[in-house]
Amino acid sequence: MNPETRKPAAGLHLIATPIGTARDITLRALDLLASADVLVAEDTRSLRRLMEIHGIALGERPLWAYHDHNGARMRPRILAALAEGRSVVYAAEAGTPMIADPGFDLARAAVAGGYPLAAAPGPSAAITALTLSGLPTDRFLFGGFLPPTAARRRRALEELAAVPATLVFYESPRRVAAMLGDAAQVLGGARQAALCREITKKFEEIRRDTLDALAASCADAPPKGEIVVVIDRGDSSNVREMDLDRTLEEALQQGSVRDAAEAVALRLGLPRRKVYQRALQLAEGRAQSGGGA
Repeated sequence: MNPETRKPAAGLHLIATPIGTARDITLRALDLLASADVLVAEDTRSLRRLMEIHGIALGERPLWAYHDHNGARMRPRILAALAEGRSVVYAAEAGTPMIADPGFDLARAAVAGGYPLAAAPGPSAAITALTLSGLPTDRFLFGGFLPPTAARRRRALEELAAVPATLVFYESPRRVAAMLGDAAQVLGGARQAALCREITKKFEEIRRDTLDALAASCADAPPKGEIVVVIDRGDSSNVREMDLDRTLEEALQQGSVRDAAEAVALRLGLPRRKVYQRALQLAEGRAQSGGGA
């Protein structure tokens, strides 16, 4: 340990670990790994390897595993260490703790117990993909993992269709083609997007294209590895009246004017009042022509 490294204060310290390249770790995170009383990791093998690469000895200090399957059992043990005034470091398997990570329940328990909580910021797959995507970064929404089934996934996408922000999702290789296909159907196939694969690793790849094109490319050549999908915000000014009418006509065949207007407004990112008024006009036109309500 560097003689200038000070022992961290008592409390829970969250450290971000590399998402690929081992050198993508901060000096502060290394200091904490070298000097904390207790080390906790989502994957203890990954943390051991990282410490070996950077020449940090574990010594006699405890290294505990904390993950989705043992969290309820391990939290009291970790909280007991905090109650003793010890410094505890928690490291996610890769990236920033709390972002799609079991550390959330641990940090919340520490806060509820009145223990200090600190973070050493660092790599995040979501933020890195956003910077690589070439899409707007001034406003974005992290959607985590979408539901695995098509129906639930489409409903989740419909809820986000009108959000005026770039959308960021994590996805598995085996589902990404279906996810992109659903996104093209719900958000519009012409919407720009980026598929970021194996970020900072040897086989890093960034595919930038429309949702339609990315869905087709993944169907033809399924990607492997860790994947982040970034989708551009919707642009309601690009929705032509012809497109609105066609989408509304299809929706009116399945439900009421109100339901059709709400679904289409979400899908196209348009004001609900405007869409509802147009749906009323189309429904009245159909009724007058004998097409039914």
